[in-house]
Amino acid sequence: MAIDFNPSRGATLGVEWELQLVDRHTRHLRQDAKEVLAAVPDLSEGQRPKAMHELMQSQVEIVTDVCHTVAEAVQDLKKSIGRLTEAVEPRGIGLACTGTHAISDWRDAVYAPSQRYVELVEDLQWLAWRIQTFGVHVHVGVKERDKVIPIVNALAAYLPHFLALTSSSPYWGGQDTGLASSRAIVFGSLPTAGPPHLLADWAEFEEYMDTLLRAGTIRSIKEVWWDIRPHPDFGTIEVRMFDGIPTPREVGMVAALSQCLVQQFDQQIDRGYKLPHPAAWVVRDNKWRATRYGLDADVITDDHGSTAPMRDVLYELQRELEPVAERLGCADELAVVTEVLEQGSSSERQRAILADGGTLQDVVDATVIELAEDRFVTSNPNREIGQSGA
Repeated sequence: MAIDFNPSRGATLGVEWELQLVDRHTRHLRQDAKEVLAAVPDLSEGQRPKAMHELMQSQVEIVTDVCHTVAEAVQDLKKSIGRLTEAVEPRGIGLACTGTHAISDWRDAVYAPSQRYVELVEDLQWLAWRIQTFGVHVHVGVKERDKVIPIVNALAAYLPHFLALTSSSPYWGGQDTGLASSRAIVFGSLPTAGPPHLLADWAEFEEYMDTLLRAGTIRSIKEVWWDIRPHPDFGTIEVRMFDGIPTPREVGMVAALSQCLVQQFDQQIDRGYKLPHPAAWVVRDNKWRATRYGLDADVITDDHGSTAPMRDVLYELQRELEPVAERLGCADELAVVTEVLEQGSSSERQRAILADGGTLQDVVDATVIELAEDRFVTSNPNREIGQSGA
């Protein structure tokens, strides 16, 4: 089959942010997406809605228009957040985003009213029942189809970087999983999820998609949920590895990181360089290391098994990408990498709240504060005012 790729005009950006609807009293998820979306027809209706359903009624996904800079994308998201906040506050709901919700049980979830989701649940059964998870997807435009697969392959080496920086799901149903990202395990269990297949070129991508369709494994190529995948309709590469991200500043950070890497690889192809092509076993092993240890992981740095601390690797990556970020106008957003390394990823910040005498209810409160105020909360937010627990 031929898969048309609609080329983008440079490294444009689009961001998708899956938000939790949190009851301000109980701190549990509210299954109210249908009512919330109905209250914001200016966002949820029309040919290109900015807010929409996801699989569960406990979440609302907001999306940006096509943006040229990271700052533009973040501002777009903040505008939608502001409008949604007006709709949810009178209902006693707060907005938050972490890879999983610390205390809610997936068995209490209600599915969104969509035929597509009904079919998905029918096909996947238990694997779909428990996908009460939240993530962020970043699309970066690519000008030429034949660059897409080499760039996807090169980006596969950065799956642990993306996940470690954004790991935010240490808790599942009220239990500490011992992982930095339980979402990576829950979502990664889907049959067509996980690291991208490292293919040779666009023709092999077309052949592989055709095979999956003929076999009945998928109904459309949109059901291939790789951690990084081509998106032919949008003319982008979509990075889907990020855990749910609590703050706009961190969303800006991952958008900058994605845009810089894609732009750097695009330019290297133009200069005649052959892009790196990591071994599949290294990609899988490194993803597991980031899933388990987050920023404390030691990651494999070559095909011979050499390792280095993830924090050191990220410091070096940020410095390497600074000239690219300056040219793209996202140096400030990329610099948030340093803030996360110093103050901790969300999974570390959440555990710090319990270490400070807090409860998982306090963790939920902290995530609502982080999104609303765009700042990191690294201690129990209720300790001084005596409101811990509910």
